[in-house]
Parts: sequence; C-alpha cells; structure tokens
Amino acid sequence: MHDIRFIRDHPEAFDAGLKKRNLPPLAAELLAIDKRRRAAISESEAAQARRKALSRQIGIAKAKGEPAEALMEEVANLEASLKKGEAEAQRLDEELTRRLEVLPNLPFDDVPDGTDETGNVEIRRVGNQRNFAFTPKDHVVLGEATGEMDFAAASKISGSRFVFLKNRLAKLERAIAQFMLDLHTSEEGGYTEVNPPFLVRDNAAYGVGQLPRFAEEMFHTDNGFWLIPTAEVPLTNLVNDTVLDEKDLPLRFTAWTPCFRSEAGAAGKDTRGMIRQHQFPKVELVSITTPEQSAAEHERMTARAEEVLKRLGIAFRTIVLCGGDMSPASRKTFDIEVWLPGQNAYREISSCSNCGDYQARRMGARYRPKEGKGTRFVHTLNGSGLAVGRTLIAVLENYQNEDGSVTIPEALRPYMGGLATIPGPVARK
Repeated sequence: MHDIRFIRDHPEAFDAGLKKRNLPPLAAELLAIDKRRRAAISESEAAQARRKALSRQIGIAKAKGEPAEALMEEVANLEASLKKGEAEAQRLDEELTRRLEVLPNLPFDDVPDGTDETGNVEIRRVGNQRNFAFTPKDHVVLGEATGEMDFAAASKISGSRFVFLKNRLAKLERAIAQFMLDLHTSEEGGYTEVNPPFLVRDNAAYGVGQLPRFAEEMFHTDNGFWLIPTAEVPLTNLVNDTVLDEKDLPLRFTAWTPCFRSEAGAAGKDTRGMIRQHQFPKVELVSITTPEQSAAEHERMTARAEEVLKRLGIAFRTIVLCGGDMSPASRKTFDIEVWLPGQNAYREISSCSNCGDYQARRMGARYRPKEGKGTRFVHTLNGSGLAVGRTLIAVLENYQNEDGSVTIPEALRPYMGGLATIPGPVARK
C-alpha cells in the first residue's frame, strides 16, 4: 500500500516509479481524489465544531429562559449536512484505498528498466555446467523410468499439474527440504523454523498484497479460507498489527510448506513435468527489519539461498529483475536460476525480494526506534530458500548417469540413510 502523504510531497517521484513499472502517471488523479476527500473531511469537522458551539448556546439560552428554537433548527440542519459530509468523506476514502491497494510497489532507483524478462540483468554465475559424455535426459524421463515419479496416477486423482513421488524419490524430496531447513536454521543461517497454518483468511492474504490482485491465482475454500500460495503469507503476517522493538530486529523465519497455486495466468506454460504445478513444496525465507537494514538483509537472504546450490554443487546464475518483471509487492528482486541440462537452460529456483514498507502498511506492522519518539513501519523481505521440487529436478538432471541412475550429492547422503545412488531402470530389473 502506498502512503498518500508521500504522493502529495513527491508526485514526480511517484510517477517515475510507476514508469519503471511501465504504468502511466497517476499522481494527479490520486491527488485530485485526495483533495476532495480532505475537503469533505474539513467541511464535516467545521460542521461538528459549529454544532458543538450551538449546543452550548442552546444550553445557555434554556438556562436563562430565553427562546432557543432558531438555534435548535440550525442544529437539526447541521445534522443532515454532517451526515452527508461524513458519507462523502468515507466514499472518497474508500475510492482512494481501492485505487492505491492495487498499485504495485515503486522499484528502487537501481532496478533496471525493462518491460519483461528480456530487461533482466545477470550479476553473477557460480559453478560450472557439467560436461556430459551422453545426451542428458530431463527429469520426467529419468523419474518415470524409475517408476517413482507418476504423473498418470496423479492425473486420474487430481488432474493435470500434480505428481506422485514414491519410494526413493519421495525420500529424496524430503531429504532436500530437511537439508535446507538445517542449513537455514544453523547458527550461520540464523533463521527460526516455523510450522505455519496452510489456510489463511482474507486479511492475511491482503496484508502481503495477494488480495485483491491475485485472487484468481489462489485456491479458495467454501468456508472462507485461502490455501497459501507461499509460506510468505503466514510468516510475514506473524507481525500483522504488531509494534516491535528495534532491538529485536531483524526477525528471520523459515518454513517448509506445500504451496498451492491455480496458475490461472500460466495456461500452456511448462505443462510437462514438475516445473509448474498446482501443489508444490518450498522452503521459504522471511525477514522483518528496519529501513536502514533492509538492503543488506536482502543481499544476505539471497546469499543464504545461493548457499544451498553451492553445497549441492549445482551451477546457477543470479539476476536482478527489471521493473517490468518484478512481483507487484517488491521494490527489488534477485532471481536465482539453476542450470538444468535436460532443458539446456537456466530456470528460476528462487526469487528474493525486498518489499520495503509496502506490506507493512497493509498489515499495520511497526517498530519503536531505539532513539526518537513514535513508531515506524518495518521493512519486509521474502525469498525461496529454495523451491524443493525444482531442486529435486536439478539434482536428478545434473547428477544423472548414462544408465539412468542418479548419484546423490554428498550433502544429501546423511539424509538418505547413506544411499549414494538411485538406481536406473536397468539396475532395478
């Protein structure tokens, strides 16, 4: 949510931020509504003051035995005017809120210009792409050959974009998630593990900016709940309507949860395999911090997500998204893209975003500074640390062998009971 006071004081900066989002200037329109709203409020306040003054005069007149009919008639007329003014002020306030709540956050100045993913800028590559002596297969071929990745059975039960993982692949997915959680909750990682609700109410989805903008992309239950599209929703809402102390910041949370997305805007995209599903597991990272700390916290969060791939020995690249490709709540986003030899391409495995105070304003999340009076809005950050299913894909494709077997990365073997290899289809016969 945007602060109308900022728009009043910096209309050019506001419109410049919208331009980075490839949106037209809106400051003048919003300020016109705000001007009418403030005028209606002023008129109502003036009417209230006049009514109070008249009420005192009526009391004095009655005490003296003097006639007060004219004063009482004026009060009655003011009542009608006051109700009309208050209704108009409320209507304009609601109109302004409706306009502001669907607008995306303003990108930071150093965010690249661009209309789509072609405007994103690569900032580093880490690790070497493996050289195969054979043509690498994709995860679907590898997984289905073992009999432990079953899309057909899932389709019968749930439809497209679902999968059954069985036996060693199910265990490998769980091992990956456990490895990530242990890494993030270590002393070096510094995140507190949380097991959050998977169902949330409207106010929680609204607080992080999912509502009203992304209602079609979420699943809704018959009794008023939303299935979480990411653990960002419940984790960030831990500070909803809360005043924190600066000495307790930053707060860092992590959770491994299923995520549910209708993929309404992704018709025809990544229909093969596990890349884009309606239900998928993810380890989420969320930070709550001060404005002064948020840029450094953003870099730190991205580094923690990258550390997962470094320890797994899988090549990746990190890019900064342009203004036209960022999620609406973000002011700056780093995407981590993992190398998938089966697709001969880098694919997104994490997005780490600094949302500034955009979500905090919607949630009413504040903190008391160590120095000075009053409270300030916190800054919120979120990132995938990582998408577990896509990490499974990356392990299968990067560690595959010519016979269809898959070597388990050293970092995951303790979580697999020491298993070093998932046998290929020939070895299983």
